[in-house]
Amino acid sequence: MANPISKYLHALQHLFFPHYCAGCGADFISTSEFLCSKCNHQLPYTRFMELEQNPVQKIFTGRIQIESAGALCYFTKSGLLQHILVQLKYRNNKNAGYFLGRLLGHALKQSERYQSVDLIIPMPLHPKKEFQRGYNQASVIGEGIRSVWNKPMVCDAVVRLVYTRSQTRETRSSRWENMEGVFRVTLPKLLLNKHILLIDDVVTTGASLEACGDAILEIPGTRLSIATVAYTI
Repeated sequence: MANPISKYLHALQHLFFPHYCAGCGADFISTSEFLCSKCNHQLPYTRFMELEQNPVQKIFTGRIQIESAGALCYFTKSGLLQHILVQLKYRNNKNAGYFLGRLLGHALKQSERYQSVDLIIPMPLHPKKEFQRGYNQASVIGEGIRSVWNKPMVCDAVVRLVYTRSQTRETRSSRWENMEGVFRVTLPKLLLNKHILLIDDVVTTGASLEACGDAILEIPGTRLSIATVAYTI
């Protein structure tokens, strides 16, 4: 039986410091939750982590040697997931990234396809863009992954040399052209003979992930896998 004083204090805290669901705005969730149960069930999971020949894996077939690739959810315009990603990337809401990272981490932990991963590397941002945003959203997602999956993460092993504008309005071919010579490995000894998991928020054409993966695979003995929160249909 709950202590009456504890119940009173909890009610008082909720009155003065209400906590809302980041999806629908409901105020009946605990402070440890990011979404209410209804919104959680609305997330469009792909189950790609369990499937070897999934659409994300096929993006890279014939382009780059990949051990495993997958995405946690489908991305649709104006959907709940887009709303959460906007909060992460443009509303300074790191909790959105931790939440998505934990979900992705659980999926990776349960998948046999990713068990040999040695090291997590978040997709690097150019320093100018990271300064503007205040953080790298892929690194925040990575912290969420690490909170549930015991794998080391390194954020400075690969750097982005070229500042590129948002590619959301670019054609598929121009996205690939814009990625030439963008990334460089700065800590090659750390990656030597390692199975690297490259993570990002969204995969569309895979141009950025491929370019970064190419730089990683130049290090002897490296193997590469990819995981993202979302896959754009």
